[in-house]
Amino acid sequence: MLKRIDLRDSTRDPRGLLPRAQLDVSVAVDRIRPIVEAVREHGFPAIRTATQEFDGVTLNRLRVPAEAIEAAERTLDPDVRAALHESIARARRVHADQRRADVTTDVVPGGTVTERWVPVDRVGLYVPGGLAMYPSTVVMNVVPAQVAGVRSLVVASPPQRDNDGLPDARVLAACALLGVDEVYAVGGAQAVAMLAYGAATDAEGGDHCAPVDMITGPGNIWVTAAKRLLRGVVGIDAEAGPTEIAILADETADPAHVAADLISQAEHDPLAASVLVTPSVALLDAVERELTRQVAATKHSERVSTALGGDQSGAVLVADLEAGLRVVDAYAAEHLEIQTRDARAWALRVRNAGAIFVGPYAPVSLGDYCAGSNHVLPTGGCARHSSGLSVQSFLRGIHIVEYDEAALRAVAPHVVTLANVEDLPAHGQAVQARFAARADRDATAGPA
Repeated sequence: MLKRIDLRDSTRDPRGLLPRAQLDVSVAVDRIRPIVEAVREHGFPAIRTATQEFDGVTLNRLRVPAEAIEAAERTLDPDVRAALHESIARARRVHADQRRADVTTDVVPGGTVTERWVPVDRVGLYVPGGLAMYPSTVVMNVVPAQVAGVRSLVVASPPQRDNDGLPDARVLAACALLGVDEVYAVGGAQAVAMLAYGAATDAEGGDHCAPVDMITGPGNIWVTAAKRLLRGVVGIDAEAGPTEIAILADETADPAHVAADLISQAEHDPLAASVLVTPSVALLDAVERELTRQVAATKHSERVSTALGGDQSGAVLVADLEAGLRVVDAYAAEHLEIQTRDARAWALRVRNAGAIFVGPYAPVSLGDYCAGSNHVLPTGGCARHSSGLSVQSFLRGIHIVEYDEAALRAVAPHVVTLANVEDLPAHGQAVQARFAARADRDATAGPA
């Protein structure tokens, strides 16, 4: 089921040899550009047209009525309510420790620089609603934004034909549990454009969605393309691609666990990537047998089979765990499991991963829901340079510079020198003017 890539004798850089989803976001950008431009120019009529075409829903308004959000929370299944409460509590516990404190540095006597952490003012949180519904993504987006102190939060999620054109009821209930009451039944590229540019249902500004400063949350390739197109108009968290899991495992791993975890990510999407890296042929053979058994029994077996058999998935044979570590660092997985002897020791040596799950009792699905960690993570190798969603994602560092006269006078010659080196003499003159003006005043005043 998994194609095998044998790197046991290879000395090449593994990055070009590993399986990876082939997505051309630039092509998708060209496809969605007219939709985004139409929303910018026409607002609600363009959103309505796109929603009819792509979601099969006719929108009469953008914002979900408060009573619909309250009803979704009121009728929520008790077990789902308990699970969401636990997920929220654990996420708050972890994210509360991420909040940064302002720091003032005494550079010289009379000269300080304070780094002040200020939250983004208004954030749009996108919650997908395609092959699966994701109330957990509401938790993962809202909790760090709230902990960061974001003043205004708005959620956009696709309308569902089987829910009277509203977003999924469990998504709405999660919003209610988190105290988010500004929710819009809009999905896809048109939702991203609405969040970036704003829109109103009518010319009088009714049902108005004000523009946001930042957009976060995962989505399909059309959502990703819209985020790329609008980066700069708004801030974005990342360009999320299809989900991916890599598992570094040796002969001590339980093949049933490994197979189950590969399947768990494959059921997200036919483009989801599941990659096993191991020095053990015996383990790989056992995992293949387990995959055959478990895939046949799983609910979304066709979707899972497509994902596991795709170019983005595979099994990589390596000479030893040292070589395996080099491979998983090169792959830079969204989710990386370590199922080996001394798993924590190997995990602490990993340089590139969105999140690392250590040992047999920390599967990725725990992180998806109730570990307390965030499941909005970098994909497509972006973990080499980017982090997952956190409180820091919603904070901006602003430097506050305070120098008194003596401190500026002491450093003025250096400022003037560097300004002249860069042929920006007015920069130096801006410093000198303060002391020239003082000297003129003192000369005019004469002796006391």
